[in-house]
Amino acid sequence: MICLGIESTAHTFGVGIVAQDGTILANQKMVFVPPKGGIHPREAAEHHEKNAQTVFQQALEEARLKIQKIDIIAFSQGPGLGPCLRIGAVISRYLSQKLKIPIFGVNHCIAHVEIGRLFHNLKISDLLTLYVSGGNTLICAFDQGRYRVFGETLDISIGNLLDVFAREAGLPHPGGPKIEKLAQAGQKFIELPYIVKGMDLSYSGLLTASINKFKEGNKLEDMCFSLQEIAFSMLTEVTERALAHTEKKCVLLTGGVAANKRLEAMIRIIAEEHDAQFYNVPPALAGDNGAMIAWTGLLHAKNENSLSMDETRVKPNWRIDEVKVTWGA
Repeated sequence: MICLGIESTAHTFGVGIVAQDGTILANQKMVFVPPKGGIHPREAAEHHEKNAQTVFQQALEEARLKIQKIDIIAFSQGPGLGPCLRIGAVISRYLSQKLKIPIFGVNHCIAHVEIGRLFHNLKISDLLTLYVSGGNTLICAFDQGRYRVFGETLDISIGNLLDVFAREAGLPHPGGPKIEKLAQAGQKFIELPYIVKGMDLSYSGLLTASINKFKEGNKLEDMCFSLQEIAFSMLTEVTERALAHTEKKCVLLTGGVAANKRLEAMIRIIAEEHDAQFYNVPPALAGDNGAMIAWTGLLHAKNENSLSMDETRVKPNWRIDEVKVTWGA
């Protein structure tokens, strides 16, 4: 069985092709980069619509397959930006009907976890995951048939925090990698708000304070260093408490911000202190991509019936803990 997966939750339009044994046959994508400011949903959706055919062709060529060899279609049904999600859904419905093959809707957050499990061959019951991206920030673990959230952002995500500060500081998009590089040259720690509420985090106050401190004349390198240290320390604290509570054997770092080496080092330390193995998803699979959607679609297909067309409506606010995980044990 071969699944074609479509990712279109935000800035990325991706097409992945994955075989039933987990072999990734293709993983192609194009990323929308706004000319200025943040991502406008309709502009990103127009980008996806314009480039979809090219990405599809590249994926089929990489996999050395004709479209008729695809057995099932999977698409990112949510969470995400409504206009972007609808592009992927419309294309998926068309392919499902044209090829007369089953269609499955995938929760984008679960797909980030499952591609990490596949890459490292991890048992679902052993795993605590820190998922950090431009749209999501949460700590989750599988229990009683669902991925349960043990901590999350109460407002903006870690990726959004970094991107918006970078934009205010005049750095090009995406901001996270630029901040990481500048932070390495930082020498002075600037006091900033550290906001952890129980098991949850709040980044909006940290963002406002960071922008104000930068406008006061503090060096950008020092601001990037301080912002990273505070933001990542908050994540590390909540992840460590979740790890101590769940006593999981493995900690997985996934999502686009997982590429940050400072964050990786901090999470690795707390994992080792609790005798847990640390794993990081490689950059090609950590950010938004179609392969993770295709693989999760295969997991659904092994255990569930396909969706009817009425059931393929997009779910922009679809939480990870709302999904019944039928392949868990």
